[in-house]
Amino acid sequence: MQWMSDEEYSNLTGLDISAIEDLIQRGKLSIKVEDGVRYIDPSKGAGEVVPAQLSELSKRNTHEMIVQPEFVEKTIGTIINLHEKVLDAKDETIEAVKVENEFLREALGSLQELYDEDRKTIATLTEQLKLSQQEVEFMRRKYKLMWNKAIEEHTDK
Repeated sequence: MQWMSDEEYSNLTGLDISAIEDLIQRGKLSIKVEDGVRYIDPSKGAGEVVPAQLSELSKRNTHEMIVQPEFVEKTIGTIINLHEKVLDAKDETIEAVKVENEFLREALGSLQELYDEDRKTIATLTEQLKLSQQEVEFMRRKYKLMWNKAIEEHTDK
């Protein structure tokens, strides 16, 4: 990141010091102070400086519209920086989605294991129920035969 003094920034943008002060007060420019000298980050606040510069230029005669090469260079640098930040954010988003997908894959695997265990438990319980029903049916027939035999013996007496 290259920091510029107020004068360099003014020369670059064509803004006077009062316009720069106004942008700083509104929080549109990033500044730092070292050894009593204020420095401005030219890559920040381009969205505010460019419209201000264009309105300043539109007030002038169209024959006087000259954009300094340094301003174009810094603007391109700002655009490249913003593009790099977008790419970094995209990479971070992709990584977050990959982590989330891995988490969901693991959760799905755990649910599948639980489902398989439940299915085995249901099969075991179904088998036990069939055996119990067979036993109940056997006991029912046994008691029916016993009661029929008891009734026959009682009626014979």
